[in-house]
Amino acid sequence: MRIAAFGFRSMPPAKGAAGADKFAMELFPRLVKRGHSVVAYNRQYPDVFVDVKEYEGVKIKTFKTTARTGFDTLLHSFKCTWDIIVNNTADIVHIQNGGNSIWALPLRIFGKKVFISQDGVDWKRDKWPWYGKLYLKLSAYLTAHLPNEVIFDNVIAKKLFEERFKKEYTFIPFGSEVAPWVDVPEILTKNNLEKQEYYLFIGRFIPDKGLHYLIPAFKNSNSKKKLVLIGGSPNPSPYEQQIMDMGNEKVLFPGFVYGDEVNTLIRNAYCYIQPSDVEGLSPVVLSVMGLNVPMIVSDIEENEYAVQDTVRMFKKGNILSLTEQINYCEDNYSEMLTLAKRAQERALSVFNWENVADEHVEVFLNK
Repeated sequence: MRIAAFGFRSMPPAKGAAGADKFAMELFPRLVKRGHSVVAYNRQYPDVFVDVKEYEGVKIKTFKTTARTGFDTLLHSFKCTWDIIVNNTADIVHIQNGGNSIWALPLRIFGKKVFISQDGVDWKRDKWPWYGKLYLKLSAYLTAHLPNEVIFDNVIAKKLFEERFKKEYTFIPFGSEVAPWVDVPEILTKNNLEKQEYYLFIGRFIPDKGLHYLIPAFKNSNSKKKLVLIGGSPNPSPYEQQIMDMGNEKVLFPGFVYGDEVNTLIRNAYCYIQPSDVEGLSPVVLSVMGLNVPMIVSDIEENEYAVQDTVRMFKKGNILSLTEQINYCEDNYSEMLTLAKRAQERALSVFNWENVADEHVEVFLNK
């Protein structure tokens, strides 16, 4: 198959990358190894540019876009769609994010098979202004009807779409296994960290990630350890500044970290915390499960589906509840380690990247 893909930021991941980039990095090289050709479209921002032509067999094409949130995706996706049609770069187009569903129409008119990966209910995310949420609600109708198939990574969003649009869609969860890597102890030294002496969060600094709950809850807890928040906002924002202003000698912001360094940070953490209000099926949560690291997550449906009874949960948006779980982790760590082992067993048996690739091939061929 000749496959083109867009809707993520860059391969390999760079500043601002998130779950969509992790998904691209795991799936597309595996499709190449199965004998298919893949063209992936990177974004070039004014301050971020990954200058590569190929990544693990995947051909990379890069187009410039604006730094303005929301419009960056629209502009880049327009350029990708134009290139795919004019230069006939593929017969099958894989698009991430239902907000890009508008481009399924011209692609299908020109004979392309189009598949959209929908990772959650995007219009519920607080990072979007009112007009962004309205656009995403309208896009949901296009997502439901324009592509050859919609692929969901979590059963909750899939069920919502099926009930609303009276159609059946495909479910393919993310994988959890982390490829072998070289430990980078320098990342601990650089940030004055010691093994199992810090709590960890990785992700974008946007409202729906719940960092405005996490930091106060940690400060109110009995823990003497550090809290390390990896990532930042993909574009400068008042919210990011608000979060950064909460830092002190115990709350650290190392910035964006990827690859071997971030795997080293996860594996050496005392506990990982995911405080999100809204998620899809979080690749970070699955990776933490696969690495046998204790975890605390918010009790949203998407997290409950991923972890079941293998981690500690707190009430979404409730600072006191999260503080209590951090204190529980401090006082009952042997139980946290037992849960982490069960989480690893669940992750590696249920969420597998090789299966993800095989199932995408089947969908692309048969829909």
